[in-house]
Amino acid sequence: MNTKSLTSRERLNAALNHIEPDRVPFDLGSTFTTGIHIQAYHQLRARLNMMKSTGNFMCLDEQIVEVEDDLVERLGVDTRPITPGNPQGYALAIEDHGDYYHFINEWGMGLKMPKDGGLYYDVYLHPLKETFSISDLAAYAWPDPTDPARYIGLSSNAQSLAASGKGIVLNSMCAGIMEIAGWLLGYERLFTALAQEKPFMEYLLDRITEIKLAYWERALAEVGENVDVVQEADDLGAQFHPLISPKMYRALLKPRHKRLFDFIHSRTQAKLFLHSCGAIRPLLPDLIDAGVQIINPVQVSAAGMETAELKRDFGKDLVFWGGGVDTQRILGSGSPEEVRQETRKRIEDLAPGGGFVFSTVHNVQSNVPAENLIAMWETLQTYGIYI
Repeated sequence: MNTKSLTSRERLNAALNHIEPDRVPFDLGSTFTTGIHIQAYHQLRARLNMMKSTGNFMCLDEQIVEVEDDLVERLGVDTRPITPGNPQGYALAIEDHGDYYHFINEWGMGLKMPKDGGLYYDVYLHPLKETFSISDLAAYAWPDPTDPARYIGLSSNAQSLAASGKGIVLNSMCAGIMEIAGWLLGYERLFTALAQEKPFMEYLLDRITEIKLAYWERALAEVGENVDVVQEADDLGAQFHPLISPKMYRALLKPRHKRLFDFIHSRTQAKLFLHSCGAIRPLLPDLIDAGVQIINPVQVSAAGMETAELKRDFGKDLVFWGGGVDTQRILGSGSPEEVRQETRKRIEDLAPGGGFVFSTVHNVQSNVPAENLIAMWETLQTYGIYI
């Protein structure tokens, strides 16, 4: 391969096909889980003497901001997002509830963020918590994945980004199948229902899967072959172990994942990206079998998620998108030198042979000093070179 004048899209696709390009591709802001909190974003721009940001949100819940073109070019970011819009039948209304801000999303979940020191909106109202019958599930006011307003501008945006030479990520309309179920039910109810209410849970998981299938059918038709990656998610891991056993995953969730992922693969040549936090190593063989090609965020601080071992055991089947630097401890509270050491180690572990897209482990959090982000970026420029 001629690596002397690669575009970002060529660089990304080489890495996705387990080929070493000229340098490790760099992602900041192409997905809801590889972005940057608005506070850290403003601090970084100020540290780089860049104009104050408008601060438009890519993900309101997590306060993740859209990374603007000037910073993309300044840092050599290789990826850009395409994200669906809100449906016509839903109007975001943030309300002041005294000590906190509140809104209801299109799924009927209530989210709130404290006014004093609040960093994110958390789900606190679970609309199906007291729902126990399949007939009540069927009657619920589900989001309409075919609402034309979701898709306004997707085609033209994809064409424009393709012409720019950037790698393009098409994002999902919502979180993962089990995640959505957990937020609708509340997690205590989710786990008891998974164990004790199998027909109820099968119906619920199937209903969420069907919504996703309808979204992907329309979204992929809109963007054609202009996208390189399609982003899905389902958080399956805690700090020390998966949230559900491999046996339960295979019985209840894997068939829905496989149905969804097979459908996506039938509609596009783009690679399938799955975000799943935590200690998910025991589930990786099943995720690969279900059709996952890219795993994110590679939570290096979780049990069993050591990067050298993951690369050794799964590097032929998976692209690691993330894992570039630990955001749980090092990036936010470590020194710039600790950030450099951590970043170098992760590059050395994950970069050989391609199959690595550099990103932080999950989003850059609000507590990350600009100096640490710059130390991370400078280390990537030094050690993320193949030739």
